[in-house]
Amino acid sequence: MGFLKRLFRNVFRDAAGAAGTSSFEQLSEAQLEAHLSVARYGNFELTDAIRPSYDLQVVPAEGYRHDVYQDEASRASVPVIMAAATRERLFELFMDLLDPLGSEVDVVLETSHHRHERGHLDLYREHIDLPVLKSTLYEFEDLLLNDGCTGIAVLNPSVPLEVQFDEHKLLIAYGEDLQAFEDVLRSYGLQCDNAMRFITEAEHVHSSSDAYYRRFEELKLRLGMDEY
Repeated sequence: MGFLKRLFRNVFRDAAGAAGTSSFEQLSEAQLEAHLSVARYGNFELTDAIRPSYDLQVVPAEGYRHDVYQDEASRASVPVIMAAATRERLFELFMDLLDPLGSEVDVVLETSHHRHERGHLDLYREHIDLPVLKSTLYEFEDLLLNDGCTGIAVLNPSVPLEVQFDEHKLLIAYGEDLQAFEDVLRSYGLQCDNAMRFITEAEHVHSSSDAYYRRFEELKLRLGMDEY
């Protein structure tokens, strides 16, 4: 089922302006459909999971930047790399970013299916061999790429390092030494731009469907997930 066929029933808005206004207000159905049908911006193609604001506050583009995550509980600062890649190579890039984590990892599935408030539910699985995990994820590539309510994080707590493939289909790496991840990004031709903005930093819309929810439940069972 295409993005537009999931329109209205399965699309929800996120990150509206501070005043609660939306670039989608006052649009005709034809204008909205025309905007949501656009997946390619120059050389960058979005998956079906997400679309930017109607007024293009952030134009989707490929690249990565360095950042810092502040843990409010511990007050620790953790280096971060955030990256966006075009659809054609996004999933393979995600898979290659998992290799620096080691041979055994933990997995967190993130879901916002059927949730009416902001936030998501986390499901956790410890101690899975990375080749086994990769084999399973390849079977669910369509879900992970195109469902705007599914995200996944893979981590090695003993290092510690983490790679997240979030609901917005951004790639995020956390850890003290991120050089191996940066090397992978560069091998795919991504360039560092610490001034770049991502689609999450402005209004945007997610897309999902009942079919993707059912596939998510299948993936959860395959991975033997528990709520975290």
